[in-house]
Amino acid sequence: MSSRFTEQETESYYDAEDEIYRAVWDEDGSVHWGYFDESTGTDFLKGCANLDRIMVERGGIDVGARVLDLGCGNGTTAIWLARHTGCHATGIDLSGVRIDNANVARDRQEPGLRDRLAFEKASATELPFSDGQFSRVWSQAVIYHVPDKRTVLKEVYRVLEKGGIFVFDDLVKPKQEVSPESQRFVYDRLLYDTEFSFESYQDALKAQGFELLEAQDISSHLRQSYLCLADRTPKGDTGEHAEHYEWLTTAYLETAKAVEKDELGWGLYICRK
Repeated sequence: MSSRFTEQETESYYDAEDEIYRAVWDEDGSVHWGYFDESTGTDFLKGCANLDRIMVERGGIDVGARVLDLGCGNGTTAIWLARHTGCHATGIDLSGVRIDNANVARDRQEPGLRDRLAFEKASATELPFSDGQFSRVWSQAVIYHVPDKRTVLKEVYRVLEKGGIFVFDDLVKPKQEVSPESQRFVYDRLLYDTEFSFESYQDALKAQGFELLEAQDISSHLRQSYLCLADRTPKGDTGEHAEHYEWLTTAYLETAKAVEKDELGWGLYICRK
């Protein structure tokens, strides 16, 4: 199954929506969901930072790692990874706007950190890197956007060194038939569709040759993320985005309902080549 949406549509979407995402998600430009526990409560940004920490630990990312951030967006997480762990981080993204933002952010860093960062506009289905170039591949809230997900897995496998770790999260579709509300407010809004359920994603990873170290269904955290986002969306705004913010609040609440109805899910996967 291939999504009816194209990479070009996704590129245009994120080129246009960066200002909106900064207003609602994270003013620093990071766009991913959160993992909530006693240390975070229902604080969205704390939940996002918690997911970062969990993925660093599970992915074994340290000072010696050569990390590819697949779908790096504005570079926020790649910069944090390089600063926090001492790794070398290379980010790719389909959005030229966001890669430009990432390079501006890179240029603001101190020389030692700046030298361990690189950003490039590229598709996850055609990575401009040699075989085995990276020891880790990291991805958050990205692969669901790519119509040909199996080619992404193939490319990740190719650029990882033997024994390298692929740590990532992605949306899954527990059942193929969904309600009109979920179709409109989730799948059409996100330019997204997939053949993968939480379980069949694991089968695809194994078929590609990965050793699956861990798979965790974290759908409940996706639901909480969207409830938080509905609260974070500006209310009573009278500017040019007022109508869009009102629509987003509805869309985020409907996305949380889609998780409740088992029409949308979220998985965290750790694999080894």
